[in-house]
Amino acid sequence: MATETKDIARAVEAAAVMELLPARPRMLALGEPTHGEDALLGLRNELFRRLVEEEGYRTIAIESDCLAGLTVDDYVTSGTGTLDQAVESGFSHGWGAFAANRELVRWMRAHNARADAEGRPASERLRFAGFDGPLEITHAASPRQAIVALHRHLAAHVDADLLPCDERTLDRLLGDDARWTEPAAMTDPSRSVGRSAEADGLRLLADDLVALLEEQTPHLIAAASREEWERARLYGRAATGLLRYHCRMADASPARMARLCALRDSMMAGNLLALADRGPVLVHAHNSHLQRGRSTMRMWEGPVEWWGAGALVGARLGEEYAFVATALGTIRHRGVDAPPPDTLEGLLYALPEDRCLLDARRLATALGDTPPAPRVSPWFGYAPLEPARLAGSDGIVFVKDVGQG
Repeated sequence: MATETKDIARAVEAAAVMELLPARPRMLALGEPTHGEDALLGLRNELFRRLVEEEGYRTIAIESDCLAGLTVDDYVTSGTGTLDQAVESGFSHGWGAFAANRELVRWMRAHNARADAEGRPASERLRFAGFDGPLEITHAASPRQAIVALHRHLAAHVDADLLPCDERTLDRLLGDDARWTEPAAMTDPSRSVGRSAEADGLRLLADDLVALLEEQTPHLIAAASREEWERARLYGRAATGLLRYHCRMADASPARMARLCALRDSMMAGNLLALADRGPVLVHAHNSHLQRGRSTMRMWEGPVEWWGAGALVGARLGEEYAFVATALGTIRHRGVDAPPPDTLEGLLYALPEDRCLLDARRLATALGDTPPAPRVSPWFGYAPLEPARLAGSDGIVFVKDVGQG
């Protein structure tokens, strides 16, 4: 068994990943089993550089606020603002504090500046995207930024009588943003504004604005640009997604948390599919968001289950979606010590390499009919790889030891 596993281990390189796949996918998803480890983010950066240089990838999308990510994209594509500003305001979930994310943004800007100096076409520029909704664990954002930006784009380019409302109406219905971001609403549906008369009105208006955007597509692209139209579509997805999310936060039914998780990943999937339309994308997020099978999580209300973004996108793209999961041996500063030898991570931990790439299907075959024992992490922030997930993965990256993040 150990010999068979050793025979299928290879270096973590872009070319090796591509050898696992029938063709270059439009979307290559690299999962991580925990957040905030610079060693894993550094590995992601290395892989993205090689994909850019060897495979023609031009976009990286990470598990961060899709609207905040526009700040980073503006910086890396045109030098708008500074590196400090891009990192401080362009990431959600606190991801801007990680050195590897800062290095990613710095390298992307340098690459684009060099391409511009050499007179290379705009299609050669690297692009950055957040693909998560404007959501945090404690709250969801106000829909103000998204719905107002969408309205302003339309107001600038279509006749006023086509608009379902003016901006003053939106401002009146939105009210104080603190109503929308009330932290207590995450655990107490009665504290949510999501099913108020104002929120219901905004949901209808957002739907009308998105419909108008689609109806006027040829005119809007000609009047402004495809880039501005695509950005307006992002505002539309964010506005409608946030309003649905707030509506579900106000729901007291037992299905509430499962629906919230499903809505979040549905927003992610919509953003990813839009990115796939412009060329090959490397996606980086938690394994649970990118895997092909159903996602599960135990929350304060009990276990929840839903279809994640990877399952949704994979169903649409087929073989043009590829998923490489990541598993770890130790995170000692989090109390995650060497895995038991009879677990999947324990078998991989016995390999001599500090990190390696394995063909998930060949690994499943090598394991035989008796699956390894499940690994239980002593730290909630690390999700061990379930052996049953191998069948839904194209590859596995194994990192033996993760140092202090």
